[in-house]
Amino acid sequence: MPSSSRSAKDFFRPLAVGAPTPLTEIPARPSRAIHFFDPSNEKMASKIPAMVGTVDVLLGNLEDAIKADNKVAAREGLVRIARETADLGGQSGPTQLWTRINSLDSPWVLDDLTTLVPAIGDKLDVIMVPKVQGAEDIQYVDRLLAQLEAKAGLTRPILVHAILETARGVANVEEICGASPRMQGLSLGPADLAADRRMKTTRVGGGHPGYLVREDPPKNAAGEPDVNAERATYQQDLWHYTIARMVDACAMHGIYPYYGPFGDIADVVACEDQFRNAFLLGCVGTWSLHPRQIAIANRVFSPSVEDIRHARRVVAAMGDGTGAVMLDGKMEDDASLKQCLVMVRLAEELAAIDPGLKKQYDAIEVDA
Repeated sequence: MPSSSRSAKDFFRPLAVGAPTPLTEIPARPSRAIHFFDPSNEKMASKIPAMVGTVDVLLGNLEDAIKADNKVAAREGLVRIARETADLGGQSGPTQLWTRINSLDSPWVLDDLTTLVPAIGDKLDVIMVPKVQGAEDIQYVDRLLAQLEAKAGLTRPILVHAILETARGVANVEEICGASPRMQGLSLGPADLAADRRMKTTRVGGGHPGYLVREDPPKNAAGEPDVNAERATYQQDLWHYTIARMVDACAMHGIYPYYGPFGDIADVVACEDQFRNAFLLGCVGTWSLHPRQIAIANRVFSPSVEDIRHARRVVAAMGDGTGAVMLDGKMEDDASLKQCLVMVRLAEELAAIDPGLKKQYDAIEVDA
């Protein structure tokens, strides 16, 4: 907890009289895909009821991609959708309801919060805050939400999710994660972050063919390096450092990291690769900008049957979790057990909401 934060004894006290008591632990709710939709788009809004139960999170977007003339319509549309859609949002629904409010320096954000919390605060699970620069941004939202929750008589605190899309935000990532007990997680915002860093890419997430390493030159007949010979190149990930730093900060504070958007909707192969890189590094989910990305995210951010079979074998073989065993010629010890328990617990959480995965996981037979 940064030195500018509240003292430890005050950290979990409500920030307003009558506000709900902050959570001491953020629930591990599956959120493989956070699917963005425009609440002001009637065609898009009409599809939302049918999507409940097919995606872990539906997010009503109020910020970027919503024109200034549509800001009020999007806000009002989100209220209507939340009220009229059964089983959407709240603690018991199969699909969480999130929103991305406008940036804190915009003329719309105050109305976003003062409208949404009284109207649908009981169904709203998480508020995503864009362009977070430091702990002070989260603490402002924290105090305002507590006042609005108290006034609305809410019994459950609304959680907060920050988007890392500025260089200062990345530099302050640890203090952002520890700024409030409301903090649910972080997402990578690659497009705005690239612009803020003056990165020379116009892509929204993903790699870049110019960011590469090249094989060493072969030697010619004289034994000298032939720098003009054909050499293999390997494209690198522009976002590896930022994602890894974000994962560490989230793990340190018991909250959850997410990959952000992958803008090339047509390139489902590269999208899956990028999602899998994030999953392997520790992210629990990603954004979905198109329905076809939901299936990719659900597949990638769910452990495979083979991984769960192996994890269960290690758990069964390790007994009390001490010592070491040999399985298939490989040594497994207490560190291996901890890795496997991460997989097993995730599988249990996902099976509770995904009947298809439950059937696959339940059919796994573990050999000695």
